[in-house]
Amino acid sequence: MDAIAPNIVYIPVNCARKKAPCPQCGKMARRKRVLQRQVRTIAYQKIAYLDITYGEYAARCGCCTTFRTSPDDVLPKAAYDNRVRQAVLDRILEDGLNLETVRQCMRRDFLLDLSSGFVYDCLHEAVQQLELPEHRQQVVARFSGTLSIDELHLGRYTLLLATDPLGDFPVAFALVGANDQDHMRRFLQNLKAGGLLPRVVVTDGSNLYPTVLTELWPAAQHQLCVFHVIKDINQLILDGVKRLRRQLARKGKRGRRRTRGRPRKGQRRPRRKLTCKDKAHFVFKHRYLIVTRRENLSKRQRHDLRTMLEYLPELAVLRLFADRVYRLFDATTVRQARSRWRALQQHAAFAQLPELVKALAMLDRPKFDKMIAFLHSPAGQRVRTNNHVERANRKLRYYEKVRYKWRRRRTLVRFLLLALDRWWRAAFAPSPPALEPTSSDPSQLHDCEATPTQKPKRKAA
Repeated sequence: MDAIAPNIVYIPVNCARKKAPCPQCGKMARRKRVLQRQVRTIAYQKIAYLDITYGEYAARCGCCTTFRTSPDDVLPKAAYDNRVRQAVLDRILEDGLNLETVRQCMRRDFLLDLSSGFVYDCLHEAVQQLELPEHRQQVVARFSGTLSIDELHLGRYTLLLATDPLGDFPVAFALVGANDQDHMRRFLQNLKAGGLLPRVVVTDGSNLYPTVLTELWPAAQHQLCVFHVIKDINQLILDGVKRLRRQLARKGKRGRRRTRGRPRKGQRRPRRKLTCKDKAHFVFKHRYLIVTRRENLSKRQRHDLRTMLEYLPELAVLRLFADRVYRLFDATTVRQARSRWRALQQHAAFAQLPELVKALAMLDRPKFDKMIAFLHSPAGQRVRTNNHVERANRKLRYYEKVRYKWRRRRTLVRFLLLALDRWWRAAFAPSPPALEPTSSDPSQLHDCEATPTQKPKRKAA
């Protein structure tokens, strides 16, 4: 059975008026001749062409000798119109597809056999049309005063990203070759030179930030991410659970009562008691309950936690320490937080376990003051964690992983600019953009306004 031939659609577009303005000065010129060309466009499961009728005009000014007109959505000398380019960008930026998958989708849906070079050209042309100075002005104007900074490793490069967690938009980024303090200082200096003056800077516990932030913004509060601090402390608590569980497991099968011989007929076998090894296995299986917030425990988990404390009473100190740490960062005032911190440091039972001694060392006074810097901000503007920029980094890491062939620096920069531009436009838009009218007739989706394009001026003989 023969394959069904695809439908071929020709959409007439006329932009050959008798007079057209010069693209440089706007002076009207008369038409010399009428020309025609065909440009591919989008139509689902169809081969669609724009049958363009355009004119060549003799310029009456000194800007050029002749110029030609073109529809608004078709670039001069282009083989595809702007709808094809926009469809490629939507599949890359919105749908998260890589280069080969984009080509397959365009071939399946619109019968377009695009080259990989055309896909890269779409990215390049879209980046050239960005208005980056306007973005910078809007970022400075809408900046809330809270800045989140983090770094992300993308293959051979490192992405330095800064976001505004209260305004929910990216501030700036830099793709550098090494993750060191010199590149971080240069990145933050550019932010300061652009007019950015944060009141609070949120970072993780990396050593890249304290010295640089003190030099550039000495009046800003440096907020250490509470999430990272609690994560590190919980890991030390779980190390203590691991050590105590191993001590219990070394006792082996103590506690088992052995009975000789078989039970008599009709006699029930006595229930076997749990050994120390069984109890250690139960503790290992439910070890996460030691660091789970009490308000997040279910009824079953509360019962399992009580059972763990019965099997291994030494875990009660670790559980108490986890509760005190959560309560420490739930304080509403600086005075209350410091009072709870002193009580935590002076508790005698916590100094008996080596894991808790390390955890208390992580909560020394200079670091703790940075951990509670969010309490100096108004209640509606308190940012305790670096999660906003971390989420952006995870999303960008996923995009980079999908596009496994984009390893060149310029390609990564182009994609990052386009991805962040969409985020900027969504954050700065006053209202959602209206949807374009849909029509079954492809000819209604193309306007016929003429955009003149000029030819180079002839050289004098």
